[in-house]
Amino acid sequence: MSRPRRRQRARIIALLTDFGSESYAGIVKGVVLCHCPEAVLVDLTHDVAPRAVREAAWHLLTAYRFFPLGTVFLAVVDPDVGTERQALALEAGGYYFVGPDNGLLYPAAASAGMTAAVALPIPPHASPTFHGRDVFAPAAARLAAGTSLEDLGTPTRPRSCLSFYLQGREGEVVSVDHFGNAITNLPPLPGRNSYRLTLSRRGEQYFQSELPAYETYARAPLGTPFLLVGSAGTLEVSVRNDSAARLLEIEAGDRIRAE
Repeated sequence: MSRPRRRQRARIIALLTDFGSESYAGIVKGVVLCHCPEAVLVDLTHDVAPRAVREAAWHLLTAYRFFPLGTVFLAVVDPDVGTERQALALEAGGYYFVGPDNGLLYPAAASAGMTAAVALPIPPHASPTFHGRDVFAPAAARLAAGTSLEDLGTPTRPRSCLSFYLQGREGEVVSVDHFGNAITNLPPLPGRNSYRLTLSRRGEQYFQSELPAYETYARAPLGTPFLLVGSAGTLEVSVRNDSAARLLEIEAGDRIRAE
């Protein structure tokens, strides 16, 4: 998945939120540009399911390495906004990550090789419901403008260390994409052309079948579920020209076995 990257001064700010098409994302961008007019803003996605911290963490984990070194990732999926949870800025492997301390930043930062973390101060004027605007956007902009991490806050360490665990061949559906592909955290088994697939939710199995595996969507027959290795290097449940999530009623967070 990795490719050669050129180190650059931190000017790119990549945004990942669950704000959808509301004005919140635009407001965050406006705040960033007030503090750092030279910033190049990239929308990683604003379509994370509401409050879906694990889904957001997966997107960040699988995307960060395709950006230039020095990129600042401003990630806000924050159901506990306004509580005692920390506001974080992290440095890891030449990247920066800014967002709530709820596990969202941790998998990507740990993968990149986290070297420093600070707790961001919460300004007295900050809205208790919109830290994306009042805490995280200014911090990300200051990083992009060249402020050192140490000048943004006080040294700390993340308290929420989310991980995408695997127990043998059991994993989870980490995301459902725009096309209805159910993306999992399960690695493929070498040389396999089929898998025994089991899906469950809240401990109750709701689907089990032997599914074929194909290299591409176009090689699969129409109308029937199959597995393939997606761009993240993990298994996806798909239906050619249709939505596997809709046909099989798959949701992010479902448990999955593929043997």
